Amino acid sequence: MTLRPLLDGALTVAATRAGAPGGLRYTERQLYYELCRVLQPLHAGPRRIPYTLAPPVRYARFAAALAARREELPGLLPPPAPRPDAPRGAAGTEPDLYDYGLPRLLVCQSPEITAMLLANDLHLEAACPVVAAGGLPLDERLVAGLERAGGAVVHVLHDASPSGLTCFEEVRAAYGPGATRNVRVRSMGLVPRHAATLHLTSGRGPHGYRGPLPAGLRPEERAWLGSGRTIELAAVAPARLLHTVIRRLRGAGTAGPRRTPLHRRVRTARGSGFLSWPTG
Repeated sequence: MTLRPLLDGALTVAATRAGAPGGLRYTERQLYYELCRVLQPLHAGPRRIPYTLAPPVRYARFAAALAARREELPGLLPPPAPRPDAPRGAAGTEPDLYDYGLPRLLVCQSPEITAMLLANDLHLEAACPVVAAGGLPLDERLVAGLERAGGAVVHVLHDASPSGLTCFEEVRAAYGPGATRNVRVRSMGLVPRHAATLHLTSGRGPHGYRGPLPAGLRPEERAWLGSGRTIELAAVAPARLLHTVIRRLRGAGTAGPRRTPLHRRVRTARGSGFLSWPTG
């Protein structure tokens, strides 16, 4: 018996879950990690016991199964197309945008995650421009809008990996204290301890990372990253990703909504960041 019928059935379930609730749009890699959760539901274990999971199916096998089904999945986003004609780091084509102060900006390491957030209208729900890190440097008018707001925050959404940490450091060096006026740069995550609490599927990258690490990381997290372990943002379920990013953005800045007790409990740890602070 081949694995193809099993994968086809699991892929149907994964696509339904990835798009729930309400027909969310999702990327190919998000669908892959949803398939991993269908085939290996160990992510539902107690959060007080931290662990990550090895993928139960290789990406190449998933891609082969998806190739014949792609047209059946209306929620699946195509790969983001390059836009060489667009201004780098521009938040849109509306000229009025640059006349106002921008209290917050979200920079995503992954162009696919950027496209997914925009396709699900996160920028409208959270009243926050969303740009990909590959579009840096930001349009100078966008930077001026951040400075004009006073106390604006640039949030960086990245993988739990050396490349993700490098992305955060590059954004902070370009737009953090000393680079621009009145702009703060914060990591929204991912970091290893929260990925372990959510029981995400991990991968492997180059060993021996010795670059700068956020001050909030624990010794075991530093060792974890140094061993070459990585976890992509795409491993977070699409609905959780949207919900938690919107919640964090709405609760940030100097003029946002009143903070909840959860925000007050974790406000001192925002520098090390993550999408969701797990409970239980």
